[in-house]
Amino acid sequence: MRNRFKDLESGAVFRLADEAAYLDGEITSRTLAQNVGTRLTLFAVERGESLETNVVEADALALCLEGVGRITVDGVEHTVEAGESLVIPAGTPRSIGARERTKILLIDIF
Repeated sequence: MRNRFKDLESGAVFRLADEAAYLDGEITSRTLAQNVGTRLTLFAVERGESLETNVVEADALALCLEGVGRITVDGVEHTVEAGESLVIPAGTPRSIGARERTKILLIDIF
């Protein structure tokens, strides 16, 4: 059986949030899987940091794994806490940031 996840062991229990590390004053990201129709990216965002606004032609589901994140969609800021999620429509300006150290899994469906 083929494992389509990058550097994640099949059949092993793990904590997803531990798969991306915080760096002072930075945002780190790790692509966990990507193919023609899907991309899974894990972000570790330091407090007060945010990604530049971008537009992706994919519907997205943002899942906050820990902390308190800020997700801006088409100019509207949403606060997401650990355990909460937000759907982002394709073609909509979006940005991810953090009110405190935050880890967010972003699932893009093309």
